[in-house]
Amino acid sequence: MSAPPSPTSSSPGEAAPPETDTLAVDGGLKPAGPTPSQSRFQVDLVTEAAGSDKAAASDCPSLTAGDVADKAAEEAKGRFRVVNFADPRSAASSPDAAPAEGVQNGDTVMSEGSLHSSTGGQQHYHYDTHTNTYYLRTFGHNTIDAVPNIDFYRQTAAPLGEKLIRPTLSELHDELDKEPFEDGFANGEELTPAEEAAAKEAAEPKGVVKFGWVKGVLVRCMLNIWGVMLFIRMTWIVGQAGVVYSCIIVAMATVVTTITGCSTSAIATNGFVRGGGAYYLISRSLGPEFGGSIGLIFAFANAVAVAMYVVGFAETVVELLHGAELVMLDSVNDVRIIGTITVLILLGISVAGMEWEAKAQIFLLVILVSAIFNYFIGTFIPLDSKEKYGFFGYDAGIMMENLGPDFRGETFFSVFSIFFPAATGILAGANISGDLADPQMAIPKGTLLAILITGLVYMGVAVSAGACIVRDATGIERNGTLSTDLVNCTGAACKFGYDFSSCKPAGVEQCDYGLHNNFQIMSVVSGFGPLITAGIFSATLSSALASLVSAPKVFQALCKDNIYPGIAGFARGYGKNNEPLRGYLLTFGIGLAFILIAELNTIAPIISNFFLASYALINFSVFHASLANSPGWRPSFKYYNMWVSLAGAVLCCVVMFVINWWAALLTNVIVLSLYIYVSYKKPDVNWGSSTQALTYHQALTHSLQLCGVADHVKTFRPQCLVMTGAPNSRPALLNLVHAFTKNVGLMVCGHVRISSRRPNFKELNSDLVRYQRWLLNNNSKAFYTPVVAEDLRQGTQYLLQAAGLGRLKPNTLVLGFKNDWRNSDMKETETYINMIHDAFDFQYGAVILRLREGLDISHIQGQDDTSGMKDVVVSIDLSKDSDGDSSKLSSKATSVQNSPAVQKDKNSPTMPLNMADQKLLEASQQFQKKQGKGTVDVWWLFDDGGLTLLIPYLIANKKKWKDCKIRVFIGGKINRIDHDRRAMATLLSKFRIDFSDITVLGDINTKPKSESLAAFAKMIEPYKLREDDMDQEAAEKLKADEPWRITDNELELYKAKSNRQIRLNELLMEHSSTANLIVM
Repeated sequence: MSAPPSPTSSSPGEAAPPETDTLAVDGGLKPAGPTPSQSRFQVDLVTEAAGSDKAAASDCPSLTAGDVADKAAEEAKGRFRVVNFADPRSAASSPDAAPAEGVQNGDTVMSEGSLHSSTGGQQHYHYDTHTNTYYLRTFGHNTIDAVPNIDFYRQTAAPLGEKLIRPTLSELHDELDKEPFEDGFANGEELTPAEEAAAKEAAEPKGVVKFGWVKGVLVRCMLNIWGVMLFIRMTWIVGQAGVVYSCIIVAMATVVTTITGCSTSAIATNGFVRGGGAYYLISRSLGPEFGGSIGLIFAFANAVAVAMYVVGFAETVVELLHGAELVMLDSVNDVRIIGTITVLILLGISVAGMEWEAKAQIFLLVILVSAIFNYFIGTFIPLDSKEKYGFFGYDAGIMMENLGPDFRGETFFSVFSIFFPAATGILAGANISGDLADPQMAIPKGTLLAILITGLVYMGVAVSAGACIVRDATGIERNGTLSTDLVNCTGAACKFGYDFSSCKPAGVEQCDYGLHNNFQIMSVVSGFGPLITAGIFSATLSSALASLVSAPKVFQALCKDNIYPGIAGFARGYGKNNEPLRGYLLTFGIGLAFILIAELNTIAPIISNFFLASYALINFSVFHASLANSPGWRPSFKYYNMWVSLAGAVLCCVVMFVINWWAALLTNVIVLSLYIYVSYKKPDVNWGSSTQALTYHQALTHSLQLCGVADHVKTFRPQCLVMTGAPNSRPALLNLVHAFTKNVGLMVCGHVRISSRRPNFKELNSDLVRYQRWLLNNNSKAFYTPVVAEDLRQGTQYLLQAAGLGRLKPNTLVLGFKNDWRNSDMKETETYINMIHDAFDFQYGAVILRLREGLDISHIQGQDDTSGMKDVVVSIDLSKDSDGDSSKLSSKATSVQNSPAVQKDKNSPTMPLNMADQKLLEASQQFQKKQGKGTVDVWWLFDDGGLTLLIPYLIANKKKWKDCKIRVFIGGKINRIDHDRRAMATLLSKFRIDFSDITVLGDINTKPKSESLAAFAKMIEPYKLREDDMDQEAAEKLKADEPWRITDNELELYKAKSNRQIRLNELLMEHSSTANLIVM
């Protein structure tokens, strides 16, 4: 780690140049600022007096008014760019080169608002700290500290530019000690109001169409909700369900859409809304899994809806043509021809731009509203000629007769399922959120007002139709006045001289008129019949046009997020409005295909269910975000409730099954399949979704709950603090511990960064993020925890005390065996031994892993634990396959995000490994591979609490170790071998641990072989004190300095124990030399 740069020394007498010198245009002068001798916290007041300005101008005769004007003009051209000083490197490379256009050659930049002319022709200059990157004026002082600004809080590219970065604390401390050209500049510059307005104007391309809440949301929603259902099905619903039930049906549908509208408004007002409509709202709330699945089916539903509406229009036109005896081919092909021509015209309007599309929508709305008024006006104008069709004007008798239901082959819910699709379309405005001037204001106001207006109109039509039209009519003129035939007449039409009783279901005559029989009865009632037909055309075309625009916009947003492969090409936009032309063509193709199929009765319920699924998820998003209780959930729209939103989500799901149960099941299967796919692919996005917030909330809640639960032997889990260093430097240690902690216990990778200097915390934090991501990418369920300490033992003590949280705290220290203890400094060995003692002092268990080849491969990867991280990796080609493990070193360059070790030079030649390193590398990967048939030998010689037995059991249950059998070795006496074996078998059966064999070592206390004793004596020879060869004082001093020295007295005292360990080594070599793993 490197220490921070020290400030440049300067003579105490050096003074800061006067403020007026900063207006000189001589490029050789440096910007004004405090000298290095001044305190870093010292600030200077900015001179703002007019006299100072005049003095500044007078001191700069070379800066004429014309120069100032030219500079102002240049600044006005690029007023949104961040103006920095001229690059000194480029100046040095070409000293004679003219300054680049737009780059100021002095210290001060004049902004447009800085120039003031008076009648005397004098120019007044104010020191513009907003565009000077060395000083910023904050509350009248020169400082680089930044005042609050929305641009500091952006997560992605803002409409007016990139996210700005606040100066760090170290920059605030050190900036005034540095030369202005030495380091980067504060990029949190504030803009004056004039510059801000200019920046906004410059940032938005000229001619971009942005809609307000009326044209952008209200009009679109009303057009989409007022579908063809209003004119050809609403009267039939009244005939079937009656006025009361019809109003209940409309109210139920309106409740569902109102709850969804409130939920949409809450999400839309909780932050900046970009294009993508329902997909954007759901994905940014619930995450890419739900958002990606809904986005795809929502875009597809809108594309198929184009075909539905166009076919509805074409069928109406074909009926009119057949009525005039105009037939092209036959009824089906005529629908296809007219539908194709219609969708081509709609595509042309859409491709022409949003402005033309909006004009077309306004024109269609005028026709639609005229048709509705035309109907209501017609209800007040009863005509004798219309009575035979069942229309008699408003009458209390007709109203009373039509209040109750008269279901004929239908039920309440079947009628509701027919009506409900008419209430959908509330997301038509939200779907073009990217084209709204202020989505946060427009979406709530326009959507909710549209729901209110359309709901009232639907109810008005239901009530008016029920009050003035009878259910059945013959269409035959009455014969004179009331006759004896009408004496037994009971219908509401009797008093008008008509008897339609023959039309009842039990009657003998099939009538073609009335609420039950005539879908076009509104044309009969209206003041001008053809206008109702125009209204039908308007309703179908406007809905088709809205769907044709919505589908590409939603699909474009989905493609931009790159959640699904192979669709990135549709993310490209064209023209000033970033129009998704490719999406328009794709939508046109899908719509045309379904128009040519012309069988939409089957697909219609699926489309309705797709829309309902998106409504359900929008409602659930609000409930989920509220439940997560995230501080970031602060919608400015307050009229929502989490439980009401949950009820809305449930209602949407219920309505899905009411409309069509098999379509609802199919929709759920499709959504679930897409959800599983996106979850499996794990797109690399971070949108701050409520799923993340709820995960944190649950983790925090459960962690606190665990703290109130006492430990119990049944719930004991090995929670390991593994001293791996950098996680990829000891893969064998990491993989073995992961084998028995995965999905069972906690694993913390401890990394002690040894440094006696001031640590580089920025590098430490960067490594923390990088190594944790490396663990996640390698499917290692572990946490990475680094500490900085002066030596390894101190760092380990820090980790033993501080690692973990509450009950999620390590209880076992895992170390690698120190293979180089004979060759290393004995102080290091002493530190290593003391770490084990520290673990016992802190009530930790201790596990030590030993491989003959060693564990640490950091020298192969070019890493050094003591000096931080080096960005070098050696390219290695291994002949053995390591099961596709992503931590395997390869010749490919890897990104910093994916691997802690990266190549510095792609073109560097491959460095060959020596034989020892090759064996070390192969040994480090042995626990990544599936273990063949073998054994895990457990030498349970002393009762340590059961950890020696628990770890092999957990390992043997893993898939890679399932072919390995557990063998248990215990100490005993030769004359009690059978008894000891049976006792151990009984104990293991009570522990419910499977084993293949139990071996009782009756000869464990036998004296070791002479060769083993000689080898042991040779091994400890360098570490003996040899007090016989020196005087007592020197021996005592040496023992005090090096307490690990072995005295003759200690050797004799522990002779029996040493012999037992030597004998144990012989037995290990005899019994377990071929075992896959030995645990003792």
